[in-house]
Amino acid sequence: MLPEEIINLRNLKGLYLQHNELTCIPEGFEQLFNLEDLDLSNNHLTTVPASFSSLSSLVRLNLSSNQLKSLPAEISGLKRLKHLDCNSNLLETIPSELAAMESLELLYLRRNKLRFLPEFPSCKLLKELHVGENQIEMLGAEHLKHLSSIIVLDLRDNKLKSVPDEITFLQSLERLDLSNNDISSLPYSLGKLHLKFLALEGNPMRTIRRDIINKGTQEVLKYLRSKIKEDEASQRDFVTDTAMTLPSESRVNMHAIITLKILDYSDKQTTLIPDEVFDAAKSNIITSINFSKNLLCEIPKRIVELKEMVSDVNLSFNKLSFISLELCMLQKLTVLDLRNNFLSSLPEEMESLRLQTINLSFNRFKILPEVLYCIATLETILISNNQVGSVDPAKLKTMENLITLDLQNNDLLQIPPELGHCVNLRTLLLDGNPFRVPRAAILMKGTAAVLEYLRDRIPT
Repeated sequence: MLPEEIINLRNLKGLYLQHNELTCIPEGFEQLFNLEDLDLSNNHLTTVPASFSSLSSLVRLNLSSNQLKSLPAEISGLKRLKHLDCNSNLLETIPSELAAMESLELLYLRRNKLRFLPEFPSCKLLKELHVGENQIEMLGAEHLKHLSSIIVLDLRDNKLKSVPDEITFLQSLERLDLSNNDISSLPYSLGKLHLKFLALEGNPMRTIRRDIINKGTQEVLKYLRSKIKEDEASQRDFVTDTAMTLPSESRVNMHAIITLKILDYSDKQTTLIPDEVFDAAKSNIITSINFSKNLLCEIPKRIVELKEMVSDVNLSFNKLSFISLELCMLQKLTVLDLRNNFLSSLPEEMESLRLQTINLSFNRFKILPEVLYCIATLETILISNNQVGSVDPAKLKTMENLITLDLQNNDLLQIPPELGHCVNLRTLLLDGNPFRVPRAAILMKGTAAVLEYLRDRIPT
């Protein structure tokens, strides 16, 4: 508990109470009328009193790393508030009144349980919105049209499936993080924005080649701009393709095959891929396969017919419990999405693949599959939401190209200090594991800080 005498400090401007054991805020706190900066982060608060609205001078409020499930509507009374940090709580919704906070410039809502992006009709000064690591499934025009001043928009690690054309409303946007979502394509109009940073890794991207994405933001934007005019021509092609489609191929997306080089038979809830799908691909160049969101218990054997062309395979959201050798024969394969299946192991024959990205999230792995350590080309391993109990830091260190390792929500009881030697890692995600160290405060500082912390703990 706080000493009650603190409410007598009427001229107090800054109060820093982070990293304590506070479970509630004492009555009378609202009498600190001159308070401008209040830090209550890393406590055990479950509620924020409505009386907070009386802190009329407050400019900065940090409520991160507590156990808040909601915010009071009265928080909108903080008319001078510019910086609100609610990262790492249990928020499922944001009160609509928050949208009336006209002075708000920075809003942090990362690591919560939000399913919807709030609307901000009155937040004309909002420059940064951080809503990464939530459960947001949709981004619509109504969410974007008021964000005229936004410079940074962080949407990473959500469940977004698409980006609307209205993203072009954000003419001031400089940094857009869409990494680790379920986005398969981008609107070409995104190329009209003057972005300095665009993060796309961890998405089952189908319409932009991996080599273009790897070249960085400006190359992606250049590619999107080049496609704006071509898009109209593609629509004309689509009409022609549809007219030429044979009755037996009516379920096959010929437009995707001919124009986008994608063999797409996704979201059909089927237990097997019909022969007509593979027949339709004959005599066409296919670089991507999307058989996601079906009921497949095994990988179609005919996939091997495309072994010399396909670089990108999406088999996510199926019922696979094993990986057949046919997949291991796809010699050009660089991106493999196997998330949301029933996998607990990978065949050693996968060592022959030149994979760059593999997504194994939401499966049944209890260890990091041994074969992954042998694939030297791997740059990204996503294996969150499994039961992984250990990793081998010595073997990870030999993976010189590995820059992203997502181990969130597993069963890691300890993080070996030697993992700090993996200096090539730019993104190491460890949240949601039962280990005690590094503490959450270290994790929040980012990958470089975590690796440094681990190195400092290596016995000498």
